[in-house]
Amino acid sequence: MNRGLTMKLTLTPPLKPSYWMDSPASKAAVSPPLKGRHQVDVLIVGGGFVGLWTAMTLKQLEPDARVMLLEQDVCGGGASGRNGGFVMSWWPKIGTLRSFCDERQARFLGDSAERAIYELGEFCAEHGIDAHFRQSGWLWTATTPQHVDTWNGTLAACERLGVQPFERLDAAEVARRTGSSVHLAGVFERSNATVQPALLARGMRRVALARGVEIHEHSGVTGISPGEPVRVTTAQGQVEATNLVLTTNAWAAALPELAQLMVPVNSSIVVTEAVPERLAEAGWSGGEAITDSQLMVDYYRTTRDGRIAFGKGTGAIAYGSRIGQVFSEDPASLLLTEADLRRTYPMLGDVGLTHRWSGPIDRTYDSLPIFGRLGGQANIHYGIGWSGNGVGPSRLGGRILASLALGRDDQWSRCPLVERQCRRFPPEPLRYIGGSMVRNAVIRKERAELAGATPAALDRMLARFAPAGLEDKS
Repeated sequence: MNRGLTMKLTLTPPLKPSYWMDSPASKAAVSPPLKGRHQVDVLIVGGGFVGLWTAMTLKQLEPDARVMLLEQDVCGGGASGRNGGFVMSWWPKIGTLRSFCDERQARFLGDSAERAIYELGEFCAEHGIDAHFRQSGWLWTATTPQHVDTWNGTLAACERLGVQPFERLDAAEVARRTGSSVHLAGVFERSNATVQPALLARGMRRVALARGVEIHEHSGVTGISPGEPVRVTTAQGQVEATNLVLTTNAWAAALPELAQLMVPVNSSIVVTEAVPERLAEAGWSGGEAITDSQLMVDYYRTTRDGRIAFGKGTGAIAYGSRIGQVFSEDPASLLLTEADLRRTYPMLGDVGLTHRWSGPIDRTYDSLPIFGRLGGQANIHYGIGWSGNGVGPSRLGGRILASLALGRDDQWSRCPLVERQCRRFPPEPLRYIGGSMVRNAVIRKERAELAGATPAALDRMLARFAPAGLEDKS
C-alpha cells in the first residue's frame, strides 16, 4: 500500500487548559518543534500516557534504539492532562475480558492492571515525581434503587477466577465514607489510587528525556506515507521510521480505519474551591475515588488541597468525530456535571467553582482498548480505545506497543487485546444522528431514575444501544 494517509491533528480552537494543566508545576519547559529530516528506529505520535510509557519501555528493551516522540501540543496536553486522575484496574471489566479471553488470559490482564497501580506509585517515588499519588481505594456506588447490586455479576466473575478485589459496603458505611446520603450501597476496591494527571505526564516526559527519548512538542503530524520506512511529516520536518506507533487517543478518529473502532465522546469536570474543613465535616476524609453506576457515570475525588474534582461522562459527540469545542468546554455538558455535583453534595451549595472543562474519551463499544496494525502494514501499530480508564492500564499499553514495534514474541505481543475482533461503529451521518438519539435517551432515562420515576419505554429501548460503561453492570 503506497497511498498516503492524512491525519490532521492540529486543534482549532486549542483545548482549554484543565485545572491540572493550569497548575504552575505542570508548565515545565517545552521541547522544540521538529525541524529538518530525521531517521529513527521507532517514531511515536502522541505524547500522553500511552505514548510516554511506550517510549520508555522501548528504551528499556533496546537502549541503543533511536526513539522519537511527536506531540501536537505539549506532553499531557490532550486527554492525559484532562481526566479525573483515577488510577484504576480492569477488575470492573472482568466480565467483558472473559468474553474474548480464556480464564488464564483474563486473570493475567486483571492481575497486570492491578499491579500497574502499585508500579505507578513506585515509579513516581523512584524518579521524584510529585504527582500527588494517593492509594486510598475506589468506591463503586449505587445512587438509585435500580443500581443496587448491579456489581454482583462482576464480583461473581472475579470469584470464579480466584480473586476477590472488592469488599461490599452497606448503605450506612458507603454514605459515611463518601460524605453523601445519595449513596445507597457500594463496593470498595482497595488497590486503586488517584493522581494529579498533568504532573504525572510532565514527570514521565522528564524521565523519558533522561532515558534518551527524543521529544518534539508543538509538532502536529500532517501526513503519514506507509512503506519501509514509513514517512511522517510535520509543518517543519519529516521523519523516516522503521516502525511507527500511533498513540493519539481520540484524535485517532481522523483515520477512517480507526474511526470504525471507536468514537470520541466528551466527559466534563468541574473543580470547587478548596474547602478541606467542609469535606472533613461531611465525612469524606479518606481520599477515596468514587464513581456511581449511571451509564453517564459520575466520578469524583478530592485534591491534595481539599477541593472536589467532580466529573461526569457527559457523552456528547461531534459530527465526523472532529475534536473541537465540545471536547474543550461544552456549556451544556458542564451544566449537567455541576447539577450532579450539587445533587450529590447539597450541603456545599454555597461553595464556588474555580475551573470547568470538557475533554475527549476514545470510547470503544466494550470500553476496553484495541491494539493492531494500521492498514495491514507490519510497521504501523496503534493502541486506542482507553474509554476513560487509561491512567493505570496505559502502563500495559506501553508494554504491548513496545513489543509490537520491536517484533518481539512475548506475553504482551500475544495479548488477547491485540488484533481482537470487536463491534464497529456506523459511518456518518448515522454515527452522529443515532449516537445523539441514544445519548439523549440515556439522559432522560437516568434523570427519571434519579427522580424515582419510571423511564419511558422508548428511552429504555434506545439506551440499550449505548456502548458499555466504565464497569460491567448486571
